Amino acid sequence: MKSYFLVFSLALSPLLAVAADDPPADPSLAKDQAKAVSETVKHNAKAVADAAKDGAKQVAAKAKQVAHEVAAASKEGAHEVAASAKKGAERAKAAVNGEKAPNPPPSPRSPPPKPADRAPPTPDKTPAS
Repeated sequence: MKSYFLVFSLALSPLLAVAADDPPADPSLAKDQAKAVSETVKHNAKAVADAAKDGAKQVAAKAKQVAHEVAAASKEGAHEVAASAKKGAERAKAAVNGEKAPNPPPSPRSPPPKPADRAPPTPDKTPAS
């Protein structure tokens, strides 16, 4: 957006400098200059509006993506809460009945990470050749 403003101001500055000078003696030349300035302003305003529209579309698309991610995470969290509540209810029911609460099956353990054979030398400790 800033780049369009820069283009707009750079394109407009020579025209404003011409307009700031004494008006030309020929009225048709003044009319032509005014028309040129007007067309330039309209063109640059359209370029700025188009850039703002494109930026708004990008923001809306990103907001939509984030909203979907938040909804998916919320749904996943709700499933976890429901599962925990179900387990809690089962344990409470078992406790009321004097039974032992069922334990969930143990989760498979992941193997520990393998240690690296040797760490790469740091730049300041490498031997000089």
